[in-house]
Amino acid sequence: MGNASVRTKLLLVALVPFLSVLPILFFLIFYWGVAYYDRLLTFKVSSDLVVAHEYFIRVRDRVGLDVSSLGNSYIFVTTARSGNNASLQRLLSERQKALGLDFLNFLDTNGHIQASSNLKKNTPLDSGENNAHWPVVRASLLGLKTTEIDIYSEAQLSQIDERVALQAHLELVGTSNAAPTKKTAETSGMVIHTATPVLDANGKLLGVLEGGMLLNRNLTFVDTINNLVYADGSLPVGSSGTATLFIDDVRIATNVRLFGNRRALGTRASQVVRNHVLNDGKTWLDRAFVVDDWYISAYEPISDSFGKRVGMLYVGYLEAPFRQAKETAIALLAALFALICAAGVYFSLHVARNIYGPLASMNRTMTAVEQGDMDARTGSVQTRDELGSLSRHLDELLDTVQKQNEELKDWGHQLDRKVIARTIELEKTNKLLVQAQRQLVLAEKLAAIGEITAGVAHEINNPMAVLQGNLDVLRDTLGAAVKPVQGELQLMDQQIHRINTIVNKLLQFASPGEFAGYVEAIAVDEVVADSLVLVRHLLKQNNIQVTHNRHATIAVPINRGELQQVLINLCTNAIHSMKDGGKLTIATQDWADENGVRGVAINVADTGAGIRKEYLARVFDAFFTTKHQGGTGLGLSISYTLVARYGGNITVKSQEDVGTEFTVRLLA
Repeated sequence: MGNASVRTKLLLVALVPFLSVLPILFFLIFYWGVAYYDRLLTFKVSSDLVVAHEYFIRVRDRVGLDVSSLGNSYIFVTTARSGNNASLQRLLSERQKALGLDFLNFLDTNGHIQASSNLKKNTPLDSGENNAHWPVVRASLLGLKTTEIDIYSEAQLSQIDERVALQAHLELVGTSNAAPTKKTAETSGMVIHTATPVLDANGKLLGVLEGGMLLNRNLTFVDTINNLVYADGSLPVGSSGTATLFIDDVRIATNVRLFGNRRALGTRASQVVRNHVLNDGKTWLDRAFVVDDWYISAYEPISDSFGKRVGMLYVGYLEAPFRQAKETAIALLAALFALICAAGVYFSLHVARNIYGPLASMNRTMTAVEQGDMDARTGSVQTRDELGSLSRHLDELLDTVQKQNEELKDWGHQLDRKVIARTIELEKTNKLLVQAQRQLVLAEKLAAIGEITAGVAHEINNPMAVLQGNLDVLRDTLGAAVKPVQGELQLMDQQIHRINTIVNKLLQFASPGEFAGYVEAIAVDEVVADSLVLVRHLLKQNNIQVTHNRHATIAVPINRGELQQVLINLCTNAIHSMKDGGKLTIATQDWADENGVRGVAINVADTGAGIRKEYLARVFDAFFTTKHQGGTGLGLSISYTLVARYGGNITVKSQEDVGTEFTVRLLA
């Protein structure tokens, strides 16, 4: 090589990268790309499993919260303390349906069933049945509310309800790659099992409220997971996402299809997955054979309240479209590298033949640069000696100088842009500071207004008392002579009474704690009227017509101040939704169900903007609000909690651009 010509050396330098380095680079990119692609698929399915796991926990906790709220409610504690098992059973049956559960039991302090939502009419209760063997029940007997997953046998499900046992029964379907088994059917049931202590006002344990929801054939559960994890457009065309709940290795709730619209209920997981997840207690993140095809899969074990692994939670998506995409990408990459290699070889040979140039060309280039033409280059020359090499190095040197000049200019431009960006950030920060100061001033003003309102209300009471006393003195002084002005004096009495009523309402609203804390039987229409007095100025400001239809005749046991707080919150939300005016309708009526439970319903309807359909399920969630300004998202959540405390509930119906109707149901 030392005796070779400059041309030979140049050709070798030009061709070696394309004929040796590029193939090596291709195989390295192929190896790393395939490995990274597989890791990416595994990472995605791992993230999908996290979403599915969080939803599973949320459903479990919601069941526990619903049962805990019922156990702590006033109506339930009162009924349990009364010892009337018939009333308690009716209440359990009603709340089981409302909460979407499969059973609700009230146990005594020894764990024996005292009342059950599924007890058939005129069927005696087996008082010997004891549920204290369940860990969740034992924990509640010690004062702790607990929610876990438990597996119920066929006999235990039949004791609850034959319908529940029938729902859990699944005939096994022969599945490829599954572990051998002699079972022909899965009769056990996976249950979200919860229990909460029921305490009286003195903290004494009255018993335990136990409830459960069967997950076998719970298609809504797996379909919701599938919609959350694999929304439309999240997977390539041809792929599909699936979610499944297992008892042991048997699918008890799934959207995997056998054929057509038939779900793969009763099919089983592959033996290798079963051993990895159930036997070893590890999470599976890899491709797996699911029923009849390969899926990128994620399985995690599910343990019951005894700490035993009893099932699996699965999500995954069809592998075939991703495999086809990978193979297509590899083929395209190989073709691209081949094309680049061929083009590079041709281009290098062409450049090598023309890289040499005469010395005159170099001289012209230097002259042009001296005159300020920084883009001047020697270019291609035809000479094949060392002058060509010198010409190339000269061009490289000029390129380096020009590049450094451009980098200096770019650095100067970047510095200018950074200064401008920092200036903009500083202005934004100053604006946020000013906004925070304004909010602080507004909060202080609101606090001052509250104090002034309470003070003014108290001060008005004194002159009103003087006026009322002087009227009484005037009547006594005039005696029979008062008859000509008797009407005017009565009118003055009415107006003084009206002022006293308004002042009392202001005091009650400004200091609700002084008027709350006890339960009394009240007429809801009086509370509705009082609440309308307090929001009257908002109604007038927004040009809103109010209709109050009074049809309720039953008095309900509830704290007056707390009910007023709920009604004011609903009225205020309705007013805010009718910015251009509208109609607010409040209607009260009695209600009773087939079990003899009675109460009063309060409907608050408006003609405002309505609530979007996707928001309806979240309006009672804490910190959820659709108000862009001034909303904390706590009003409806607190209102729901206050009503639930007394055994009632709040429901909502809404249609965009038509209006919204909230219904408060209270128990008598």
